[in-house]
Amino acid sequence: MADITHGIDAKKQTTSVSSPVVVATGIPFVVGASPAHMVGGKVNDVIMANDYEEAVKALGYSDNWEGYGLSEAVYTQFVLYQQSPAFFVNVLDPAKHKKEVSGKKYEVVENQITLPLETIAESVEIEGKEKGKDFEVFYNDTACIAEFTEDTTGEMTVSCTEVDPSKVTKADIIGGYSIATHKTTGLELIDDCFPKYRIVPDLILCPNWSHDPEVAAVMSAKGENINGIFEADALLDVDTRAEGGVTYYTEVPAWKQSKNFMKPNELVCFPKLKLGDRVFNFSTQQAGLMARTDNDGSLGDGTPCESASNKSLQADSMVLASGEEVVLDVQKANYLNDNGVITGLNFINGFVSWGDYTACFPANTDPVDYFYCISRMFKWVAKTVTLSYWSWVDRKLTRRLIDAILQGINDWLAALTADEKIVGGRVELREEENSLTALMSGKAKFHIYITPPSPLRLMEYVLEYDVSYLSSLLAA
Repeated sequence: MADITHGIDAKKQTTSVSSPVVVATGIPFVVGASPAHMVGGKVNDVIMANDYEEAVKALGYSDNWEGYGLSEAVYTQFVLYQQSPAFFVNVLDPAKHKKEVSGKKYEVVENQITLPLETIAESVEIEGKEKGKDFEVFYNDTACIAEFTEDTTGEMTVSCTEVDPSKVTKADIIGGYSIATHKTTGLELIDDCFPKYRIVPDLILCPNWSHDPEVAAVMSAKGENINGIFEADALLDVDTRAEGGVTYYTEVPAWKQSKNFMKPNELVCFPKLKLGDRVFNFSTQQAGLMARTDNDGSLGDGTPCESASNKSLQADSMVLASGEEVVLDVQKANYLNDNGVITGLNFINGFVSWGDYTACFPANTDPVDYFYCISRMFKWVAKTVTLSYWSWVDRKLTRRLIDAILQGINDWLAALTADEKIVGGRVELREEENSLTALMSGKAKFHIYITPPSPLRLMEYVLEYDVSYLSSLLAA
């Protein structure tokens, strides 16, 4: 706007106090196998999806969840719990995880041959026929289809290459950085989420793999240090296979300890969940339920202040890997809780997640570590102030700047207190924590005090027989 040269001029002044911009929560980062060859999808690249259709277009989909763990996560996140966004990394590489199928006989039905979904379309060869002239290959929802251009009957000999999800190893899931290719793979790609999408995930999942102690250790380690700044929680499943796992609830604590599932940013889940004919890793449903709880207007309302315990799961039973049903009453479920394990409970209010503790309980007695809702609130507050005030870095370190930061954060904490998302909170610039030499070098330490609410884990009612009420029987 041009300056007024005669009269009165009014200009807008930038507000000196800036309240933090609230960041999203309950966002999963999922690593696993997906039938991405169906859609020409990417391998070892971070995909962000906001709904089921978007995820399937980028990753493909199969109901074979034992082979394709990402499909389970896609279905759970978007169909069952309807939470977005979510990040996915497909590690199934058609150029690497494959097998050759030669000379297999197929019957032509209605001018088509139905091949397995694993078939790589461009590899299909039919004896005596020319692709593009005599037949075309495409995918439907459940299979790879070779369709003839002219009426064809009888039996055909087909050779092709199929992807083989059984060849995916934990090394693929863990990933890393290759000096030869200069590519990052697997779990290491969590550091790409914010640079690419400006969103930081806070839940880490590896369906069908998180029971492995090496995979779990890397999940936890990545959760402690995303981009060197942010933190997330690793959701782990107990192995319920007959060989190498546990099949009875009393065996879980010893198994958990033997696998070193004991860290404050780990949530350990037992057993599997079943809904109709579908069997889920507990961790995938727990992540969806936590996201829904975080973002439910009557509960978390965009913050992770509420525990997902005693909230409804999308399940009608619990099972082991073998399919055998697991039935837990309150005492058995509480035994698992008391050993830092989240489980399910089918009681008065239906099938719910049951448990508030992280894997560090009962060895760690700090509520900031062992209550996952409190632990997540600390991570969320740290992420919020970091992202909100990053643009303030390298401004002049003046009293006005300090006051603006203090007031902005204190106003925000006061609003959280008023909304009962925290019991109370404040930020201070303490003299004893900020030496003159530190201030001279451009370092200012702000001390944030917050008290998130603990979950109401136990209500005790005392019932007493009061004799004095008998006197009413003698009244006229």
